[in-house]
Amino acid sequence: MKDSSQKKLREKFIKSGVKMIGPETIFFSKDTKIGNNVTIEPYVVIGFKVKIGNNVIIKSFSHLESCKIENKVEIGPYARIRPNTILKEGSRVGNFVEIKKSTLGKKSKVNHLSYVGDAQIGKSVNIGAGTITCNYDGVSKKKTKIKDKVFIGSNSSLVAPIIINNDSIVGAGSVITKNVRKKSLALTRSPQLEIKNYKRKKK
Repeated sequence: MKDSSQKKLREKFIKSGVKMIGPETIFFSKDTKIGNNVTIEPYVVIGFKVKIGNNVIIKSFSHLESCKIENKVEIGPYARIRPNTILKEGSRVGNFVEIKKSTLGKKSKVNHLSYVGDAQIGKSVNIGAGTITCNYDGVSKKKTKIKDKVFIGSNSSLVAPIIINNDSIVGAGSVITKNVRKKSLALTRSPQLEIKNYKRKKK
């Protein structure tokens, strides 16, 4: 899109009340839709088919395409929201998070260093740092379902197809391959070994 077209889009959104920090670094598409009281920080790129609700904050270096952002959502910095993603009201996507073809439920959080793909995530879910949905087996994409009020510990791998039911916990560092029942703790972890008075080899 030409610079003049971008300039017109920026002016249009500024007039409609969008708060931009460094507007010359922010890029829109001609079909971008933005609600009221929205703040966009520098170096944000918004691709085609993006609809943004009210009271949304999009932080620096984030990239959005073909997605729906509901009210009171916070995104970024350094977040990538890919096609067919819906971020429900009050949800939070933090730095170095990629979400693709997924719904993130109301007040749910994916705060850092995670990949969520082909997933349905319920309300008030916390997904810890370094969590990934293992959605591709080399042939086809599989779905992950995470129900309401689930806590996923950091550095977990959720191997789809899988369902993690309400109010359950996945312990940090787990590889989960089976469905998790509600109100339970799922954990996979090797025993920790400790060798006393161990002497390192010298060069």
